[in-house]
Amino acid sequence: MEPRALLQQMFEAAVASARPQECIPKHLPAPPAGKTVVIGAGKASAAMASAFEEAWQGEIAAGLVVTRYGYEVPCRRIEIVPAAHPVPDLSGCAAAARMLELVRGLTPEDLVVCLISGGGSALLPLPLPGVTLAQKQELSRQLLNCGASISEINCVRRHLSAIKGGRLAAACHPARVITLAISDVPGDSPADIASGPTVADATTCADALAIVRRYDIPLPGTLLEIFLSGAGESVKPGDPHLGQEDYRLVATPQRALEAAAQVAAGRGVAAQILSDRIEGEARDVGKVMAAIALQVARRSQPFAPPCVLLSGGETTVTVRGSGRGGRNVEFLLSVGIDLNGADGIHALAADTDGVDGREEIAGAYLSSDSLQRGWQLGINPKLSLDDNDGHGFFQALGDSLVTGPTFTNVNDFRAVLIT
Repeated sequence: MEPRALLQQMFEAAVASARPQECIPKHLPAPPAGKTVVIGAGKASAAMASAFEEAWQGEIAAGLVVTRYGYEVPCRRIEIVPAAHPVPDLSGCAAAARMLELVRGLTPEDLVVCLISGGGSALLPLPLPGVTLAQKQELSRQLLNCGASISEINCVRRHLSAIKGGRLAAACHPARVITLAISDVPGDSPADIASGPTVADATTCADALAIVRRYDIPLPGTLLEIFLSGAGESVKPGDPHLGQEDYRLVATPQRALEAAAQVAAGRGVAAQILSDRIEGEARDVGKVMAAIALQVARRSQPFAPPCVLLSGGETTVTVRGSGRGGRNVEFLLSVGIDLNGADGIHALAADTDGVDGREEIAGAYLSSDSLQRGWQLGINPKLSLDDNDGHGFFQALGDSLVTGPTFTNVNDFRAVLIT
């Protein structure tokens, strides 16, 4: 099979494995004696709500989920609210406040089903008293641009939030809470998926402040005081308000990589899953992946070609240029520069939610002649990388991968094919 077609089929299989219609019905609880309330947030949450409605055998007393603009899916009994991502807006703030009100006053006989996926942190931005949305928006921008990991970003978010860090589950008490989650974070930590609105949080305000100081981000006095005083502490392990929680991972990056590996195996190509939790600067990860690919191609170590190297996780980009960004295309451009036109090596990198960075582009495809074609168009690939302009580079070549909303999110997908 032609390399580009094979890599794209593998990506499509990874996405399909995490689609809510496939994974939600397998994890439904039994209907409760009392009423059922459905809430949720994330890029996949509307599709999860639709899948839940189709499969649920009981009544739904009330429902509200918030998703990214453009990711709405029609539902009959669950209200879908669109909001902004990755920088939050008033729509998400208002939806989060309504969600807290919706779950108050429940009984032990009632059930709250929480549908959580990646993106939920930005989509539930309700701040603590004394914190403004504008302050959270500015802090979000700085954290996204400084190269902080998703775990670090979410630690800060939890300690300025009125709903994350276990606070949503505490508001549901004494009802039973079941969370159905699609993981988009390295290691599948429930505290990091949408910043853990339904699970206890072991991190502290001191941890959050240390992260802000590590990246030299200035803080308004009100936010600094919240961290210093401990007023932003989240719900901790052992809290009695989290006594009836049940957390179920319905889709993960590892399962998505396994689905892609099956496609490769069916075409006679050995698939090697390196890791589902690779983090670090995208361009640095790209240099390492290129070096491994060259070792495979030239020395048949640690694997013999033909093979494909698969990895997931979430890289970061420290923004220094004015380009159009995208951590997956930044990774891919870095791979291409270090491969320097080596024959027989092709790659695809994309975000499984269909959006790499802030562009409505999932990622891109890299071939052996990508750099050469770039030069022919008058584009210097190294200058494109310095300007954080991976999208500009690959779009000029016609090699962008545009999927539209995928209605799921199991984070980055990277495949390097050595023929």
